Amino acid sequence: MTTYLDSSLFTGMLREGVASLSNNRNTINNLNVFPVPDGDTGDNMLMTLRAGVAGIQSGKALGENSYAASQGMLLGARGNSGVILSRIFAGLAKGLEGRETVDAAGFAAAMGKAVESAYGAVPVPVEGTIITVLREGAETADASGDLELYFDTLIPAMERSLEHTPELLQALKDAGVVDSGGAGLLSIFQGMKDALHGVVSAEDAAEPSAPQANYVDLSKFGPETPLEFGYCTEFLLRLRSDKVDLETFDEKPLIQWLESVGNSVVAFRDGSIFKAHVHTFHPGEILNHAQQYGEFLTIKIENMALQHHQESNAGNASFKLPPKKYGIVTVASGEGLTAAFREIGADEVIAGGQTMNPSTQDFLDAFGRINAQHILVFPNNPNIRMAAEQAATLYKDGDVDVVPSANIGEGYYGIASVDRDNADGEEVLAGVREIMASVATGQVSTAIRDTVTADGTPVHCGEFVGYSGKTMLSGSKLRAEAAVALLDKMGAADRDVLLIFSGSDVPAPEAEAFRAAAAAKYPNLEIMLNEGGQPVYDYITVLC
Repeated sequence: MTTYLDSSLFTGMLREGVASLSNNRNTINNLNVFPVPDGDTGDNMLMTLRAGVAGIQSGKALGENSYAASQGMLLGARGNSGVILSRIFAGLAKGLEGRETVDAAGFAAAMGKAVESAYGAVPVPVEGTIITVLREGAETADASGDLELYFDTLIPAMERSLEHTPELLQALKDAGVVDSGGAGLLSIFQGMKDALHGVVSAEDAAEPSAPQANYVDLSKFGPETPLEFGYCTEFLLRLRSDKVDLETFDEKPLIQWLESVGNSVVAFRDGSIFKAHVHTFHPGEILNHAQQYGEFLTIKIENMALQHHQESNAGNASFKLPPKKYGIVTVASGEGLTAAFREIGADEVIAGGQTMNPSTQDFLDAFGRINAQHILVFPNNPNIRMAAEQAATLYKDGDVDVVPSANIGEGYYGIASVDRDNADGEEVLAGVREIMASVATGQVSTAIRDTVTADGTPVHCGEFVGYSGKTMLSGSKLRAEAAVALLDKMGAADRDVLLIFSGSDVPAPEAEAFRAAAAAKYPNLEIMLNEGGQPVYDYITVLC
């Protein structure tokens, strides 16, 4: 039984909150339902909370360290959810101000301050979000006994509130998910409860590993892309005494102005610091206006059309993009090859290929994430086609056509040729098939046993063999030599374009030497060399 909360216990609880959130951050990331999936709620809350824990100092009293944690979160807050989280702990710190210890009733009173602070951070509070989960949990928790009783009743109340969020927000209900910020908050308080009960996480809660860097899919905003969603703009402003009267300055007109020129505003003042988060089409206008009152400590501006944490999102079937006419799913392995497919328009690139055949469920998950009326699937391998076709028969939320691309080349040019403006799906498919039929694809790999080429040339185990389809066309002890000979057998002299993807085991200088040799032998070819990074195939050569 724990009667009083002191600084040491509070610090341990926050650290377990960090560990719990770290362990669940990817799941929380994938709960986002914004029209552009940024998938970063879990990461934003985690980095915010970590910044708070980093501000705590040993030997300080409960009130001092709760304030230090709130200040750390203020400076480290990221994203809408991180800002609100920082305000929750700012309110909690206000309730714990001046205290050495606090009992359950005192902590409950501080939680009331946290609720007030959280609601005050949002100009127009929306129920069904993190603030609802906090409020309904705090209102229900039993503060009549010890701290264990308080948290044992707080957590179930927060869980019930979180499960109810889709009934309060239609966007959550439509996406089939609960509120991501509320889920993050629940994870934090679950960790705090675990620490109170003496449970230690398997992760090192004191020094959790840093989150992985965001993957930014630059193909989502090209030279012709309209600025549909604007910029997520955040800043931390130090109010200056030479610009405003700090004693009488009222931040409300500034917040109202932000609401008039942007949306999703979360803004507040803490002493001489003003923190703001706003979605706007004109971030420069926002910054110029704010600088009338002080100078910036930090600034962050992100184009919301760019998709963050692509790899994390790829593992969650509940994550959906905005509805659209056509969606494209394909299969590839290797970072360069995957990026190339995304650049030409693939919405989902399932990791797989030869020796790594994805399952039916992998395809179903990808279909669900795309949220398109008509999905085109390019399996790029005959051994993968059956799983794709089975998934197509099981999927009920849209029409699915499996385009029988037998290799990377057919898939690449087939996807590039999809006419997304054509409402006639049959015409689109006919155009894709016509392009695919004009493509010749070859591969170079290592022979795992002795063989002979179509013209009778022997190739020994461990040497390099070039082939197209199931026909062995070239062989050599030298990889690039086998590749150049393969091009000759594929009729490169009669083609216009050569696309080369080098494999994971091919050094860049060797790939460049192959490109140069091909250019010298076929001067009329337009040659594009890409570092595909794929396994199995040292070179994939595509002629068109």
